[in-house]
Amino acid sequence: MKKTAFYTIMNKPLLLTFLFAGMALCANSQTNDTVRHEVLLETSKGDIRIALYNETPQHRDNFLKLVKDGFYDGLLFHRVIYNFMIQTGDSASRHAKPGQLLGDSPEEYKVPAEICYPSLFHKRGAVAAAREGDEVNPEFESSASQFYIVYGRRFNDTMLDETQRRLDKQTKGKIKLTPKVRETYKAIGGTPHLDGQYTVFGEVVDGLDVVKDIDWTDTDDNARPKEDIKIIKATIIK
Repeated sequence: MKKTAFYTIMNKPLLLTFLFAGMALCANSQTNDTVRHEVLLETSKGDIRIALYNETPQHRDNFLKLVKDGFYDGLLFHRVIYNFMIQTGDSASRHAKPGQLLGDSPEEYKVPAEICYPSLFHKRGAVAAAREGDEVNPEFESSASQFYIVYGRRFNDTMLDETQRRLDKQTKGKIKLTPKVRETYKAIGGTPHLDGQYTVFGEVVDGLDVVKDIDWTDTDDNARPKEDIKIIKATIIK
């Protein structure tokens, strides 16, 4: 099944079975790593620098290992949705043919959810793990390698009130947009309807203009950019 960063697959709404195992894991996680690791993505559109959160150590360590192994070198941004997000990490995209449908390559493992809402949320520039849909993945386990970078849009209070109603339905009232979170979405934007349901494990600290450039590119009917946009090289720089 396609790893997705939104709440429909094949345009059919999913029923939500919400578990807080990931949130509890985040709250109780301990790490001796005091360095805030950073990764540089050199892409065909420009450089994107990402800082990884120590609050999500399993996602951080998994991402660092994949970068060290050169896994992301040569992969495409295979799924891009205007004013929403850009997604990469499918191993099949390295040698994909034009128009090839991507996003559902088999993976050897999943990463347990580390959902740290409301401290970590889907503000513009957030880096989060894609995952399979709720009906086959009720514990919100993350893809081993696929992730997305949020671009999103700015919101006003009316839009956020509507988003809260949507979240209430999706999460049975368990995810609430706090005043601080609301102010961030009004000031810089993001994708609040995903909050509390995907693991956010990092943020863009330089290169949001590149994210915007990719996010605004022309795509086909499967949301794949018509012009291949690839990660030339991913490097740990801190």
